[in-house]
Amino acid sequence: MYQNELSTWDKLTTTTTMSPSRAAVIKQTYVLLSVSVLSAMAGGYIGATSETVVRFFMSTIGWIAAIVLLNVIPMVAMAARHNPVLGVAALVGDGFLAGLVISPLLYVAATMAPGLIVIALMITGLVFLSITGYVFMSGRSFAAPKGLMIGMFVAITAAIVLNSFMNIGWLGVALSAGIGIMGCLGLVYSTSGVLNSPDADSPIPGALALFSGLFNVFVATLNILLRVLGGGRRD
Repeated sequence: MYQNELSTWDKLTTTTTMSPSRAAVIKQTYVLLSVSVLSAMAGGYIGATSETVVRFFMSTIGWIAAIVLLNVIPMVAMAARHNPVLGVAALVGDGFLAGLVISPLLYVAATMAPGLIVIALMITGLVFLSITGYVFMSGRSFAAPKGLMIGMFVAITAAIVLNSFMNIGWLGVALSAGIGIMGCLGLVYSTSGVLNSPDADSPIPGALALFSGLFNVFVATLNILLRVLGGGRRD
């Protein structure tokens, strides 16, 4: 999505000094990312509580429709990157549809062990909030190593605290913390890519990229927790 010359290592270790316009773009990017996340939560809730939606997205036609729409809507958002109204509408639609698409997974999780949905949301959400907070407090520079340390600390702390309330065991703590750390790596990596790209003249492409990474972290977290911990739980 972005053109830049930084290596993977540089994206995770570089401190980027931003112009006022670039600092404003990255903050707008995270605001729009929040909009996409809220839309996804709404879509996931509506989908998981509707057997009709769950059955549709478990069918072959539903799967094909999801694949097509999840590719078309981001393309619309990219094409409308300089049109705030259409671009934001496409981001909302992309987030909402993403929530609907994983409704079968959420439905299964709610049936087997609803507490695991809370764990996945908490780990993903806290990592997101920690990196977002750092971005808004960083001013004119973004130090990737500092963002990583903050995100990793939050992921590990959140996993330990969740264990004290939900008794997920040390294996659950290790899995949750590990996936949270991977999510932190993904967010910092993508943020560095946005900041160092000459193409980042609009917050919409960055919001799409960051949402994709965050969404994948949540799905991976829930999938792994269900496979490892869900079999023995009936919360």
